Amino acid sequence: MAGRTIAIGDIHGCSAALSALLDAIGPRPDDTVITLGDHIDRGPDSRGVIERLVARRTECHLISLTGNHEEMLAAALRDQAAVEKWLRCGGFDTLRSYGATRGGPRRTLRDWFPDSHHEFLARCRPYHETPTHIFVHAGLLPEVPLDRQPAVVLTWRVTDPASAAPHCSGKVTVVGHTPQKAGEVLDLGFLINIDTNCARGGWLTAIDVGARTVWQANAAGMLRGE
Repeated sequence: MAGRTIAIGDIHGCSAALSALLDAIGPRPDDTVITLGDHIDRGPDSRGVIERLVARRTECHLISLTGNHEEMLAAALRDQAAVEKWLRCGGFDTLRSYGATRGGPRRTLRDWFPDSHHEFLARCRPYHETPTHIFVHAGLLPEVPLDRQPAVVLTWRVTDPASAAPHCSGKVTVVGHTPQKAGEVLDLGFLINIDTNCARGGWLTAIDVGARTVWQANAAGMLRGE
């Protein structure tokens, strides 16, 4: 029997929520778990998030996507001029989780991250596709084939239910990026948004896209409904 395909929305440094979801889901070796990007920034423990995901790679088929926050960090690692933008968008919360303090020891940005974390970030993909679903951080242009999507669309497109349309592939698109501030999954049938605003008082959401089972946990690691 084929394993489950499970997507997890924007984690944003909420390691306790991620741990609670993974414990509830219990990933098996034949399961595919897709994290939709924005693993870092804003929340309290970006380092812990990456550590937990690195540790889980042997337990299931883990696929991690690039979000706009990973994109901003990558730019900051390449170019000093991009560092301030990343810090303004939650990057200092990430550095704090690695031990940085304002006025503390000065180190190059690259030196704050262990090699295994650099490797994790480098392995993040722009999208993942199955016979029935497309998984991407932010969104797609509905009329453009997946392999021709502009990179900025994949990481920055905002979900607008009023103008959203099915992708030309006919596959269901699963996204994050646009916070659903009420904490509820946005399910348009052809598009599912599972960014439920964990780092700002909402929930971290995981969904089994086959069974449509949903798990949610808050930043304190409490499962919804318990």
